[in-house]
Amino acid sequence: MLSSSRRRLAALAATAALASLATAPAAHADAPAPAPNLATNPGFEIPTLPLADWGSIPGWHCAAGEGAVTAAARTGGSALAITPASGDSTGQCAQTLAVRPNTTYTYSAWVHGSYAFLGASGTGHDVPPAWTASTGAGWQRLSTTFTTGAATTSVQLYAHGWYGQGPVSVDDVSVTGDRPTPAPLVTGVPTGDKVVFVTIDDGWTRDPAVVQLIADRKVPVTAFPLPMPEGFEPDYFSRATAVPGSAIEDHSVSHRDLTTLSPAEQQAEICDARDAVAAHYGTVPTLFRPPYFAVDANLQQAAANCGMKYLVTANADFGWGASNTSHPGGALQAGDIVILHFTDTLADDLQRTLDAAARAGLKPAALGDYLR
Repeated sequence: MLSSSRRRLAALAATAALASLATAPAAHADAPAPAPNLATNPGFEIPTLPLADWGSIPGWHCAAGEGAVTAAARTGGSALAITPASGDSTGQCAQTLAVRPNTTYTYSAWVHGSYAFLGASGTGHDVPPAWTASTGAGWQRLSTTFTTGAATTSVQLYAHGWYGQGPVSVDDVSVTGDRPTPAPLVTGVPTGDKVVFVTIDDGWTRDPAVVQLIADRKVPVTAFPLPMPEGFEPDYFSRATAVPGSAIEDHSVSHRDLTTLSPAEQQAEICDARDAVAAHYGTVPTLFRPPYFAVDANLQQAAANCGMKYLVTANADFGWGASNTSHPGGALQAGDIVILHFTDTLADDLQRTLDAAARAGLKPAALGDYLR
């Protein structure tokens, strides 16, 4: 294992001889304001999110046991410490970020230690990582620039150490470039089709009778479960969304009113819930349901930075025995989005929704077919 590590180090040392020194631009009193930082949890200051997997680093995903928050920070109170677990691992930590196609971005971070690497994958082009053999006793800024491909809408940012080497610290991450367009808010779907959309939130109660009803009636449902109940019984939500046209989407990590949080915390909530769905089900959400339907401009941008195409609320509520719509007279109309919850009343609530849709001459349809 050590010989393999030494061979890798020798190759790196040979490459290091070709590296050139970067020069810092002169400062100007009239310099424009800094570009917005698109990275999620760039300073590693966000506490572990409520209901997240314990020990996780909001916004970042590291190999098991190889990434941790440390108080030995360059600025603030926290940084990321990466420790490769063996001679066959670099200890990579990464995050996924939404981007615009055909757009140039700069990804940088401050690192401390030996053999620190910084780069991006999935950009649409080959991008060599920025790296350093050693930062000496201090911190060093690494930076790389990449231009996305014509069809690229997300990239993976990574930082890692080197095989069999000691810990590397990372802090003050920055990603600059054009932000994705803020995600629009959708309450109902403008359509002349005789359709209605069934959505179900949260997931704390998981009634098998609901899965049977959905299957028997062939109802395409859009589920917005939270990561913790997903983790308790992920197969339940797979079965609840087995009808073609169904989907599992994003509902945040903690179900807090996200408008009370900073933009950085909003982004961590949405991106981490997205990643939980992707890990459990192999699909990446593009729709976000804001808890309590609370929305502000920062949340719309944070959702877009996590790859969400729409923020979805509803204009009909049939949960907990209710039959409420936003229309005079209370009847469902074409394009209505109905909100339900995974509760002990869901089987009855869903049956009442289907009956109301039938009376209005509507049939359940796949929300994803209309929100692309």
